[in-house]
Amino acid sequence: MPWLVAPLGASAVLVFAVPASPLAQPWSVVGGNTASALIGIACAHLIPDPAWAGAIAVGLAIAAMFALRCLHPPGGAMALLTALAGIGSFGFAWFPACVNSVLLVLAGAAYNSATRRPYPHAQLATPPGPGGDETHRFSDADLDAVLERYGQVIDVSRDDLVALLHAAEGEAYRRRFGATLCADIMTREVVTVSFGTELQDAWALLREHRIKALPVVDRARRVVGIVTLADFLRHADLDVHEAGRRVCAASSAVRRPRTATSRRWWGRS
Repeated sequence: MPWLVAPLGASAVLVFAVPASPLAQPWSVVGGNTASALIGIACAHLIPDPAWAGAIAVGLAIAAMFALRCLHPPGGAMALLTALAGIGSFGFAWFPACVNSVLLVLAGAAYNSATRRPYPHAQLATPPGPGGDETHRFSDADLDAVLERYGQVIDVSRDDLVALLHAAEGEAYRRRFGATLCADIMTREVVTVSFGTELQDAWALLREHRIKALPVVDRARRVVGIVTLADFLRHADLDVHEAGRRVCAASSAVRRPRTATSRRWWGRS
C-alpha cells in the first residue's frame, strides 16, 4: 500500500505525544522525511550493495538534517528504508514521504489544538544583550553560555527550558522560605535600652555587640521606639565637626613655619 510508510509511524509518536519537542515541529517532520528519502534513493542508485547503501544513506541523512535544521529521528529510518528497498524513483520523496508528512502535521495541529496544546510550538525570540529577569538568579546570557559549552542537541526548546528552570527556581524558593516563620530566624536575646539611657551608653552597646539598632523600651518593657546608626549620624553634628577639623588643620599649618623658624633661630644662637 503506497500510503503506508513505516517511518511515519515514529513521526506520529513525536507529533501527537511530544508536540513541544523541536524534533516534532512541522519543518522537522516534513523536511527531515523528505530530505532523507531523497538521500536514500540516491544511495540506492549509486551504491550496488544494499547494506553499504543503507549505512551511508543514514549517515548522510543525519548530516543533511543538521545542515537544514530539520533534525527528525524517523528521517534516519526513511533513508534506511529507501536504500534497502532499492527504491529507484525520486517521486517517492514527494509521495508518499512528503505528502504523508504534510498530512501528519495538519492532523497533529488539529489534535493538539483540540487538546489545548500549542502546535506548532512557538519559539520565543532571544532578547538582545544580556537579557534576563533581574529577579532570577541566572540570565538568558548565562543559559546561552551553558548550552554552547554543552555542545549537544537537547530534546526541549530553549524557551521551555528557561520556563522549567525558572519554575524550579520558584519551587525551591517556596520550599526554603514558604514554611519558614519569623520565630525560626529571629534574634531571641535582644539587646535593648530604656528611654532614659544616655546616648553615650547606647553607642557603647552598639559597638560592643556589633549591631545596627537598639529597641527602646519603657518601664513595662514595651517597645516604644528604636535607635539606629542612622539616628546617631543625624545627631552627630558632622558639619560642626568638619568645620572644627578644618580650623585645626589651618592652625597647624600656620604654626608649623613658626616652629621651624624658631628652631632655626635657636640653632643659630
